[in-house]
Amino acid sequence: MEVKKHGGARPNSGRLKKDEVLSLIETMDAITVPENVWRALYQKVLENDVNAIKLWLSYRFGMPKQTIDNNVSVSSFDITKLYDTETSEALE
Repeated sequence: MEVKKHGGARPNSGRLKKDEVLSLIETMDAITVPENVWRALYQKVLENDVNAIKLWLSYRFGMPKQTIDNNVSVSSFDITKLYDTETSEALE
């Protein structure tokens, strides 16, 4: 029987469980207090680091609303102009 290697459940895939997330947060907070991280991020913002500025703004103001333009216009064309009517060959 051939074993498929694509799709399906895999070890360590998917979201972390709530207790795993809380444990990770506690571990991170034990290394440094969140205020120090915010200060370090702000220092990068002051240094004009574009990624830091984007991150700062996304936390401060939220991600911009993404819009999709549903107004698509299709122009019609005359298909007979694609062929030479006298020779019935496609024009270049």
